[in-house]
Order: sequence, then structure tokens, then C-alpha cells
Amino acid sequence: MQIKRLCAQDAGDYYAIRLEALNMNPEAFAVSYLEEKGQLAEKYLKRFRNDDSFTFGAFDDDGLIGTVTLIPEKLVKLNHRASIVAMYVKPEKRGNGVAKQLIKEAITTARTIKGIEQIHLAVVSSNKAANSLYASFGFETYGIEKNALKIDGTYFDEELMVLFLK
Repeated sequence: MQIKRLCAQDAGDYYAIRLEALNMNPEAFAVSYLEEKGQLAEKYLKRFRNDDSFTFGAFDDDGLIGTVTLIPEKLVKLNHRASIVAMYVKPEKRGNGVAKQLIKEAITTARTIKGIEQIHLAVVSSNKAANSLYASFGFETYGIEKNALKIDGTYFDEELMVLFLK
């Protein structure tokens, strides 16, 4: 398995895995499958060409099998923070350390960005595997957002977590 920062030529593969993620685990993402399906892969081509965010992919012989994005805050009062979003590993590849390697890469990159002192993320409260993964890296829960997401009349709470780098 190889972890690398995605670039413009990965946009099509990323778009495909993104649609899969939104379809397979709608409770894990704020964006819906239908909203994203209306977009084009070119959206990611543009994103991967700038330095506003860092999207990493895990690759094996089957191609792109997992992704995570690190977004440093740009506002002056928040630029000591970054967020981890859009974490996904294909179901058949879970349990093999893929997610762990992706999170490790995101944290390692955050440590290289001048001024980043903490990393934030939100994870659906019922996703115990993800909660355990983040806790194993030192993320701590600082709050619960009740009814954070609503899908077809069902509410999902999100755990708000932070990792202090210093």
C-alpha cells in the first residue's frame, strides 16, 4: 500500500470513490450523494492544484482504496487550527491499517504547516471504529453535536474531537 497526496490526474478516481463513500455511508458526510453526483470531477482537479487543502489517497493493486483531507484554516483568528474531513476507506479494505496510515499522513502534514497547533474533526457518534481510531492518535472528544445530520427523517449525533499538537 502507498499513501500519497492526490494531484490533478487523480481527480477522476477521487470523484468515483467520493460518490461511493457518500452512497455507502451517508451518515458520515454532510454532503449527500445526490448533491455530489451533480458535480463534475473537474471540481477536484482544481482543488488538487492549489495548496488550500491536502487530500491524501491510499493505493494498492486495486487502485485508490481510501482518502482523507486536511484543511488548514485561513482566517487569522483560526489559523492555528486545521480540520480533517472526508475520511473514507472502501469496505473490503477496512481492518488492514489503511485508515490508520491516512490519518498518520494527515497529522504528519499538519505538523509541517507553520502555526498549526491543533486538528479538529467530527465523527458520527455511532461509528465506534472511527472513534477508536482517532482516540488512538490522541484525539479527545470535547463535545457532542446533537442531531448534527438528518437523513430521511433520522438524526445522527456527531462527536467533536481535537488533537493538540503541542
